[in-house]
Amino acid sequence: MFKDAKYKMSEERLQELKDELHFLQTVREKEVAEQIKEARSFGDLTENSEYDEAKTEQGKLYSKIAEIRNLIENAEIVYASDRTDSVGIGSKVTVHDVEFGTDDTYEIVGSQEADPAMGRISDDSPIGRGLMDRRKGDIVEVNAPAGVLRFKILNIA
Repeated sequence: MFKDAKYKMSEERLQELKDELHFLQTVREKEVAEQIKEARSFGDLTENSEYDEAKTEQGKLYSKIAEIRNLIENAEIVYASDRTDSVGIGSKVTVHDVEFGTDDTYEIVGSQEADPAMGRISDDSPIGRGLMDRRKGDIVEVNAPAGVLRFKILNIA
């Protein structure tokens, strides 16, 4: 990961990360330490699968802690846009797919909160980038992995 990379997220997401980090550093770290202690009591560590599993779990835990710390340290708080004249972070955008004739609504969010299955797309995604700063009525062409997509912006809330 880039050292100077910024991760866009809401204050709520930042708090969720801080809460998760606290849990991992207190509760989960103690649980893993206890697993290692218990596995050591089984004797010879060279053939002790419980010990190996506990150490692997510890490695995963420390990796997750480092990842969350990085996200917290490089968080860039973004605030939902109050504007409805053009698309910004926090906007709910209803678009019409010109090729398929279907309508979809997307909420534009920071990359740490994206959940495409729930209609929450990152401002860094191809569709998100294509919609940013556009207005109602605009036809937007987006270069996506599936090819060029064309949308008409029907509504911005």
